[in-house]
Amino acid sequence: MYLQHFGLSHPPFSLTPDTASFLNAGSHREALNVLLVALRSGEGFLKITGEIGTGKTLLCRRLLAELHGEFVTAYVPNPFVSPNGLRAALADELGLSYPRNLGQHHLLRLINERLLGLNRQGTPVVVIIDEAQSMPDVTLEALRLLSNLETEQQKLLRIVLFGQPELDERLARPKLRQLSQRIGFAYRLSPLPRPLVPVYLQHRLRAAGFDGEAVFSRGAVRVLGRASRGIPRLINILAHKAMMAAYGQGCRRVDGRHVRAAVRDTESVRRPPANAGLGPAWAVGVAVAALFAAWALWRYALPVATASGS
Repeated sequence: MYLQHFGLSHPPFSLTPDTASFLNAGSHREALNVLLVALRSGEGFLKITGEIGTGKTLLCRRLLAELHGEFVTAYVPNPFVSPNGLRAALADELGLSYPRNLGQHHLLRLINERLLGLNRQGTPVVVIIDEAQSMPDVTLEALRLLSNLETEQQKLLRIVLFGQPELDERLARPKLRQLSQRIGFAYRLSPLPRPLVPVYLQHRLRAAGFDGEAVFSRGAVRVLGRASRGIPRLINILAHKAMMAAYGQGCRRVDGRHVRAAVRDTESVRRPPANAGLGPAWAVGVAVAALFAAWALWRYALPVATASGS
């Protein structure tokens, strides 16, 4: 709705994990560096955890892009499967053709042969599992057994787990201690520190084609950073709504009032203090901003379109 108003080619704060919008800074840069160094050195098991909205899936996609051409990758975005389902997903990712009624012993043999062939070619294989906290215990155990596939010199599979902090809690349980002990490197993603919030905003805007002056005022950045707690997903939600509010008011710059309106419209963020100086004109929140936007479209855009078509 506001793309033309701000000179953008596509939405800058979409929740879709677009690797072009990945900000290589802060804990995300550190995590990516840890993953790349560890995988290239032959580590067999790695783990990345982080709270909801901290950018795990985007980091996962960026890792896949970085590994392209250097590794064969197998990506499992939904690991809530049985052990048989996990082995079938791995076989599919490795490009194996097999009868769907093939027994699991024979399927495991095909996987092992494929991995040995890739190993002889000097091509390592990385299995990347997103949302690993949802994987059943029996499937986690099947994953551990897959990690046993190896030659005398090295592992045939390198495995990266991405998950919420619940994954750490599950791996700390005695029944999964064998898997936990195999994790060579682990990293915990953290929210963006306050100084990186304006950098993040500007990076997303530039990636969306913006080439003007800063859209968000210092006050807007301050309110946004405090309300979002530095969580990228919440920053995206608030920034998008604040830009809608600014557009609805015909403003080219997003200020603190627009962000506070977005905050009031978003239940999952921290509310600003009661004495934050919210003007009564903003009590209607982003819903009114959307009405302003619709009115502006009807008032100005439609007559122009009608005149040009007549």
